Amino acid sequence: MKGLFLFICFSLFIVSFIIEADSASQSQNNGIYIVYMGAAASSNGGTRHDQAQLISSLIRRNKNAVVHSYKNGFSGFAARLSEAEAKSMAQRPGVVSVFPDPVLQLHTTHSWDFLKYQTDEKINSSPSSGSDSSLIGADTIIGILDTGIWPESESFNDKDMGPIPARWNGTCMDGQDFGSSNCNKKIVGARFYEESDDSGIKITGSARDENGHGTHVASTAAGSPVAGASYYGLAAGTATGGSPGSRIAMYRVCTTFGCRGSAIMKAFDDAIADGVDVLSLSLGSSPGLEPDFPTNPIAIGAFHAVEKGIVVVCSAGNSGPGPKTVVNTAPWILTVAATTIDRDFETDVLLGGNKLIKGGGINFGNMTKSTVYPLIHGNSTKSNDNVSEADARSCVPGSLDENKVKGKIVLCENLDDGEYFPSDKLDEVKSRGGVGFILIDDDERTVAPKFKAFPAGVVSKKDGTEILAYINSTRNPVASILPTISITKYKPAPVVAYFSSRGPAYNTPNLLKPDITAPGVAILAAWPGNDTSEALPGQKPPIFNLLSGTSMSCPHVSGIAATVKAVNPTWSPSAVKSAIMTTAIQTNNLKAPITTVSGSKATPYDIGAGEASTSGPLKPGLVYETDVADYLQFLCSVGFNISQIKLISSTVPKDFSCPKNSSSELVSNMNYPSIATSSLKENEPKKVTRTVTNTGEEASVYTAIIEAPKGLEVQVIPTKLEFTNKRKKVSYDVSFKASSTSKEDLFGSITWTNGKYKVRSPFVVSSN
Repeated sequence: MKGLFLFICFSLFIVSFIIEADSASQSQNNGIYIVYMGAAASSNGGTRHDQAQLISSLIRRNKNAVVHSYKNGFSGFAARLSEAEAKSMAQRPGVVSVFPDPVLQLHTTHSWDFLKYQTDEKINSSPSSGSDSSLIGADTIIGILDTGIWPESESFNDKDMGPIPARWNGTCMDGQDFGSSNCNKKIVGARFYEESDDSGIKITGSARDENGHGTHVASTAAGSPVAGASYYGLAAGTATGGSPGSRIAMYRVCTTFGCRGSAIMKAFDDAIADGVDVLSLSLGSSPGLEPDFPTNPIAIGAFHAVEKGIVVVCSAGNSGPGPKTVVNTAPWILTVAATTIDRDFETDVLLGGNKLIKGGGINFGNMTKSTVYPLIHGNSTKSNDNVSEADARSCVPGSLDENKVKGKIVLCENLDDGEYFPSDKLDEVKSRGGVGFILIDDDERTVAPKFKAFPAGVVSKKDGTEILAYINSTRNPVASILPTISITKYKPAPVVAYFSSRGPAYNTPNLLKPDITAPGVAILAAWPGNDTSEALPGQKPPIFNLLSGTSMSCPHVSGIAATVKAVNPTWSPSAVKSAIMTTAIQTNNLKAPITTVSGSKATPYDIGAGEASTSGPLKPGLVYETDVADYLQFLCSVGFNISQIKLISSTVPKDFSCPKNSSSELVSNMNYPSIATSSLKENEPKKVTRTVTNTGEEASVYTAIIEAPKGLEVQVIPTKLEFTNKRKKVSYDVSFKASSTSKEDLFGSITWTNGKYKVRSPFVVSSN
């Protein structure tokens, strides 16, 4: 991932060194291990006998050994163990897995107006009307696992909200500078998870957000409408969450050291007992390092949450645009990619001769059209002969000569492949006496990096070439960098964010991920009011901030899920997921296919089913219900046997068994809203089966529309699905046959329509 994204979304944690340090310490001393024991004893929160015995034996050895105990949604505990003890524990009856406690990382308003504009069917959700807005998502509860919350933000006011639902069992934990009085009818719950040290002394904790990420995410999902919101005048308007009628339960699982897996699992366990409807996680593993199910805290917790009827929404990660970078890929998770919206933060660069270059980024500098400054290319400012041309052109630290830079605007490139943050380059220019900074970078041009009061901007490579040509055409090149302005109705939008992680999932064959995409670039949302590090010189800290990441796209979908659940309270998590996926949008505001930053047509590996719609999922027509048996078959395919599965799940059907030849091929037949199949050989057809459930008019007929690439024959049987008041579910088969072996994965879609509803499923076919 490019360095600037860390600059924009500073709340991303760099945690690999922590993982390495933990691993090293665990090989020598006691480290924290998670002991996962599968299903809970019962729905009343009791502890399983075998779990109690293991905990008792540990406490006898060391009264401070146990860090967390899990008993509500699943069984197990986190404890301080030696490596030998952990290996021994893994062999005990009733234990599914034992693994070191991992440290995960965060994946770090007009966006809602844009989504509604993109949607064909409008819904009455005017953010200017408090009473109307409060009905959207009414009384659903969104649990958020993040860095905490800043309760004083106006986004969390509970004006016009009714009583807290009687089914809510959660609490507001007292902590440092946070107590029950900080909760209200909007923030109904707040928990935090701080482990004790070896001596049993608890580290003082709090649900209060000291980072900003959790506050931003929570207000994006379910913030109350706040008129006059802006980031120092930019992006001005009414800020509102996607489901302003929903309640918020914050589970602070992340600290300055990262997001511990043991805390994440404890938060899942608590949230299941508390009674949330939706769980939103803007965090995850690094690409290529995501563990398999038995050692994956998010996958484990999400499995049991979904089993209890809770929708779990997770960010796809910020490691794009390379393939196989998507994380949080378990089939029971709704995985969210990120796209831009139709707002651009334009920073104009005025060259000599009144040539105007429309750049990007956010600066509040004091340059004007009438003030011009000498303009120089980084390559002309080398500090000494030992500095390479590439380093000077990129303005890396230590590469520039103060005598050549002082009083000038410096044009810099990005030739260091993300080794240095753009903030490092800006600091190099600023420290050498430069008065302005222009960065050439196509990717960063799309994500609105913030430069505070220093005159700076980002331009595309095309515009950068034009600036270089101007510099080389005159003896005294000059320029001015104007303060940033907000531009709305920017086209094209949405565009896939360069950082958004891409499919296919490296460890989950035959499952198409990500599932969906949503706005995740320069999103305006609430921010802690004491963050002086974000303040402009001489001004108060901002109470709203602009961040980018799949961290921001995830709560957009969580808000939609809460709204769907409010309208359809009896729907299962898979029905909610299906409704969101099958009604997604594949076109931009030019009525053309959504594209990537490079201009190429986005594929399902980029955007899943497409851009989430705010209203389509409320009435999808048909849904694909993925039941427990589907998920259990998935566990069979990744190597679990029936004995292990019965330990993991409390809802295993009596007649369930793993097929003799369980493999990833079986995943293709999971009743999922998208289709993925692999190992397709020339002229050897492959068949998958799907079942849809009618949620619309009882008597209706749907006809199949197939969109297939050249060289792939796709056949649907039957081509018509008929529903009656007694026939709610209908199955169909899809056959894929390639006329030749393709080296590239092939994409298409199957859409069922009755004239009123369109129910679309993307597919991907691979010969590998």
